[in-house]
Amino acid sequence: MLDKLKQILSKIDADYADIRYEIKKDIVITFNGKELSQIGSNSTDGYVVRALKDGGFASAVFTKIDDAAQVAKTVVENAKLIGKDNKKPVKLAKTDVVKENYTPDFIEDPRKVSIEEKLNITRRANEAALAHKEIATTNVAYREVIREKTFVTSEGSEIKEDLITVSLAGEIIAKDGNLVQNVRVATGGSDGFHTIRNPEKNFEERTQIAIDLLKATPVKAGTYNCILNPSMAGVFTHEAFGHFSEADIIETLPAMREKMKLGSKLGSDVLNIIDNATIPNQLGFYKYDDEGIKVKHAQLMKNGVLVGRLHSRRTAAEFNEPLSGHCVAEDFRYAPIVRMGTIFIEPGDKSLEELFALLGDGLYILDAKGGQTAGENFTFGAQYGYIVKNGKKAEMIRDINISGNLYKTLLGITAVGKDLVLSKRGGCGKGQINIRSCSGAPHVIAQGLVLGGA
Repeated sequence: MLDKLKQILSKIDADYADIRYEIKKDIVITFNGKELSQIGSNSTDGYVVRALKDGGFASAVFTKIDDAAQVAKTVVENAKLIGKDNKKPVKLAKTDVVKENYTPDFIEDPRKVSIEEKLNITRRANEAALAHKEIATTNVAYREVIREKTFVTSEGSEIKEDLITVSLAGEIIAKDGNLVQNVRVATGGSDGFHTIRNPEKNFEERTQIAIDLLKATPVKAGTYNCILNPSMAGVFTHEAFGHFSEADIIETLPAMREKMKLGSKLGSDVLNIIDNATIPNQLGFYKYDDEGIKVKHAQLMKNGVLVGRLHSRRTAAEFNEPLSGHCVAEDFRYAPIVRMGTIFIEPGDKSLEELFALLGDGLYILDAKGGQTAGENFTFGAQYGYIVKNGKKAEMIRDINISGNLYKTLLGITAVGKDLVLSKRGGCGKGQINIRSCSGAPHVIAQGLVLGGA
């Protein structure tokens, strides 16, 4: 395949060109309640070619090798047209030429596990939830995605890398009369099938939370000092802060670009945020992005000061900042865009007991449940929480929605725990879906959060 890709590139009359060939394989097993509603596998493949010509940068997707010559001609013509319309010619940051065939180490390779065994594990997890009379139904799915990528550039880089992601996740729905409550459950990762083995305990624990929520008290609307658990703090970091660290989001927004200027004091002194997809054995790990750039750990915030951001080759040249290796595509159907890899708040020095003592009175908010951002403002749901009185966890609360301003919240994070947890299931819908987008945090204290409720 390398020779075929190099042959295609050799015929492209451009200032720069690259081509990515990818085989994508999926396995999906889904239960809706007691019913096995889907089981199957699929394999597809295709190509993405990009070309820089006369200041314009264009891409095209094709699936048949016989179309390569015509597609290459078209993408160069499109690049030239874009270049004529651009106020500023596109430039790409310089990078090293890389030649590597990289296969990650798997503790247990999912490709060697039969689909029958995958079905049995998914069924056992689903049955662990349905065994309780309070559970009305479930939606539980196993998903396995394999991307076998080959990437070649006109500069001479030749990279092969496999990405394999597994997840066992879903929703558990409890009901008492007209009252319905649900919790989400998820496990998985990118280092092997072992991450989803023996899921019953996890599913039983999440089922008990759903049942307990039937007796929980709706939260009272107000402004509270809160402890956010790693899931909530991680989602806040990803959604409210992380996207503004992606250079392509802010480059055409002058006001946001000014606010996100490196050196700006945005957070409290205790707040440090990093994107580090180089950490092995976690969901967001990869070695090379879909531009062939080796991923680097990117310090984004240090002691509350903005010190870095995430880039493609194009945005790194535009901002005159270092490459980070964060230009990623969903699969062969897309050209890559700037994406977070593994973004998290770095751990501090406080135990959870110390955080409760520091909080005194307030709320303990757990597990993200969807949300949205509008500029620098955000709204997130939480799956459940607890009232905290005199540093002690008290009664359970539900129906929690948090709203706030990014910058006020960053300044309001006044204490950071030492118990960092990274997500085991990803998902980011910025233009494309990134199932390996990983986030995390320790427990943190966030002051002055606005909660809707009764």
